[in-house]
Amino acid sequence: MTADTIATNTFADSTKDLLNYEWHTLAEQKVLQTLASHPEAGLTHKEATTRHQQMGANQLTTKDGKSPWLKFLEQFNQPLLYILLTAGVVTLLLRDWIDAGVIFGVTLINVIISYIQESKAEGAIAALSKAVTTEATVIRDGQKTRLASTELVVGDLVLLASGDKVPADLRLLSVRGLQVDESALTGESVPVEKATLSLAAETPLAERSNMAYTGSFVTFGQGEGIVVAIADATETGRISELIESSTNLKTPLTRNIDKFSKTLLYVILSLAGLTFAVGLGQNESWIDVFKAAVALVVSAIPEGLPAIVTVTLAIGVSRMARRNAIIRKLPAVETLGSTTVICSDKTGTLTENQMTVQNIYTGGQHYTVSGIGYAPDGEILMNQQPLDFNADGHVAVWECLEAGLLCNDSHIQWRDGQWNLVGTPTEGALITAANKAGLTPENLEKELPRIDTLPFESEFQYMATLHELDAKQGLNVIYLKGSVEAILQRCDRMFDAQGQQAALNPAAVEQEVAGMAKQGLRVLAFARKEVAAKQCLERHDIDRGLMFLGLQGIIDPPREEAIAAVKACQSAGIKVKMITGDHALTATAIARQMGICSAEEQVFTGQQLAQMDEKKFAQAAEQGMVFARVAPEQKLRLVKALQLNGEIVAMTGDGVNDAPALKQADIGVAMGIAGAEVTKESADMLLTDDNFASIEAAVEEGRGVYRNLRKAIAFLLPINVGESMTILIAILLATVLPILPIQILWLNMVSSVGLIVPLAFEPKSGHVMQQPPRNPREKLLSGSLLQRILAISVFNWVVIFGVFQWILQTTGNEALARTMAINGLVAAEVFYLLSITQFLPSLVARIQGKRTPVAYAPAIGIVIVVILQCLFSQWSMMNQVFDTTPLTFTQALICMGVGLPVVFIALILQRFDPLN
Repeated sequence: MTADTIATNTFADSTKDLLNYEWHTLAEQKVLQTLASHPEAGLTHKEATTRHQQMGANQLTTKDGKSPWLKFLEQFNQPLLYILLTAGVVTLLLRDWIDAGVIFGVTLINVIISYIQESKAEGAIAALSKAVTTEATVIRDGQKTRLASTELVVGDLVLLASGDKVPADLRLLSVRGLQVDESALTGESVPVEKATLSLAAETPLAERSNMAYTGSFVTFGQGEGIVVAIADATETGRISELIESSTNLKTPLTRNIDKFSKTLLYVILSLAGLTFAVGLGQNESWIDVFKAAVALVVSAIPEGLPAIVTVTLAIGVSRMARRNAIIRKLPAVETLGSTTVICSDKTGTLTENQMTVQNIYTGGQHYTVSGIGYAPDGEILMNQQPLDFNADGHVAVWECLEAGLLCNDSHIQWRDGQWNLVGTPTEGALITAANKAGLTPENLEKELPRIDTLPFESEFQYMATLHELDAKQGLNVIYLKGSVEAILQRCDRMFDAQGQQAALNPAAVEQEVAGMAKQGLRVLAFARKEVAAKQCLERHDIDRGLMFLGLQGIIDPPREEAIAAVKACQSAGIKVKMITGDHALTATAIARQMGICSAEEQVFTGQQLAQMDEKKFAQAAEQGMVFARVAPEQKLRLVKALQLNGEIVAMTGDGVNDAPALKQADIGVAMGIAGAEVTKESADMLLTDDNFASIEAAVEEGRGVYRNLRKAIAFLLPINVGESMTILIAILLATVLPILPIQILWLNMVSSVGLIVPLAFEPKSGHVMQQPPRNPREKLLSGSLLQRILAISVFNWVVIFGVFQWILQTTGNEALARTMAINGLVAAEVFYLLSITQFLPSLVARIQGKRTPVAYAPAIGIVIVVILQCLFSQWSMMNQVFDTTPLTFTQALICMGVGLPVVFIALILQRFDPLN
């Protein structure tokens, strides 16, 4: 039996279920033994080929998508569209080809828009697969080789270097200053320092320092690791499964529309059946009774409703785009308006995603730094006063800033109209702080050229650089930066307030560190030491005798506009929760600065959540405002728990780890700039500026959209109900129909739609964000709205039936009676529209000299409808098609007069059910 065969058998026997291994808990030798891999030579090519055949390629499996035609046809499976299709079939039976074409055209437009908006949603897994495809340096048969990441197998030895993308899940075997950016997976805002020591089983994902995960980036140092998971078995693969398992929930609007549409279908069919039965019971011809039933069906179907819903949502999309929010799915517009909870990621959404030095402690004194991000705009302040570095003094703070600039391997450059960091965020913050004091890398490197470097290593917790200080006197200087513990133990002196050397007080320094940590600051310590000239820096050179220079406290600061947006959301009754993979102290500090939580409120960690049963978890999800060190599946679980509590949840995120929760949420919000492609594909909305303030703006627009939809329903349904009442009562009284089916179609598809569309352009009211969110359990037709619809419906019925009977009895002319009844109804519609829109109030405000924009859309719609009605009544061709007759000027004034009283009814209703 060959060595390869023995290795294969050992691997097969010991890894029957690789997913059950907690690799971070095992020692390096145990991992190598389990995976039957050599610590120096790695796998043989033959063994790797065998494993590749056994386990497949290192790439995520994608779910077979439905054919485009099937997805297109599925868009018709909506109760609201059933109504439109029914109307189309009815008009075909009446041989009204033009009207049927219009109805089917509206249906097709709805379907096409829905298909275009949602066709990309299934691309999430494919996008995730692209995100993890890369190349890797592997050791096989003792030789380095470069392979595509898809060819990696479990047991391969992989070499990592700065700039590499991690190609698979690795258990690290050796590291040299290795730092990995895992923000896309864990939410950790700064690169993680890696080590090799075994960890406890309960160690959270974000703290597993001996692991490197697929798709993360090496920002500094070198390392070697053994592949422990590939493809779907990786942490990223688990996330792709969560995305597939996440439910695409219907929005409150679609749920309400579906329910309303089904109810309306049953009501229409019941009334049609009643009409048919009553007609036959009165010994009417079954053909006449059938036509009457058809007229009732046509009158009851609100053909304009799907169109106005689509138009209103589309306008909302356009308005949101102007405020940096791109909507991918139309119903998400309205969902924003009913959102009750916003679960926000921290890094880049609530914060600037640019590390910034905020506090400096040196010489026994405290300094603050103004400005945020990597732009050199800001100052070093003491007691709120800017320091003048041209004057004498400030030696200690100058030395501390100088150390941060020189002991640094990163740089900042101006590109594409902004300052960009090349290197690690922490070092970028140190460079910017020094720049604010007037220090520049170019000048300092000329004065103190670097000779040698000791890169950062987790074992030592510091970085050191050697510089030429004075060539004539044969002096060099060493600068150190690193953890407080590593620096303090090497120092015995410090600067005092006057810049003179003094004895070091470690206890005082540690007290300052604790104070900064409570503010969520990441603290770095700095030191220096003068030595005789030399060309090589050794670790024993910095074992002792260093001068402590001070501390710099760094944080990713909150966005000022996001603070205001959080406050606006809270005043609107929307709870804002922070869910992040970052450290609890950092998350808490930012949350308190933003007003998300108070000092008394508990912060839940992922470790605490993992130990809770379902009941306690649901309570924590509802009561908690900050959740830190949260794993991807816990984010998903939190969203589900909130939804089970009846909340309408908006979830924001930018990393791969956020994608499952974004897909599960009622509305997923992805970052358009920093967001991973899979996150964007899983989201309903993209933020083009990655700013929480844009979410607040979108919520405001969403609420305006819902109010406009409510206005449209309050306007449209009374027309249909009034027409239906007219037909039904005429049949029950066995009288001639006051309005014919083809005339109803004219009213519904021309006059009604022409007057409804302007409602979609209504501006939002100024107090829309001072009101609590709409109850997600509230029916589309609330009690107050039903009362309004019933009152206006009765008035419309009185107009149609009353005018028809009056003119018929006085003239005996059915065509004239119907023409005047229809025009009376249109006049009532026009006056009702003016009473519920902001056209007249905005026009009056403009006349009074206020800068209120005038909402001209209703006026334009009214002018168009008046012109069409004139053609409907006065044009001979239209008279022949619709069985109408021309009106005199007096008759037209009568039609206007009978519609005017609706204004007074609307004013009374406004007190009980305000639409504006």
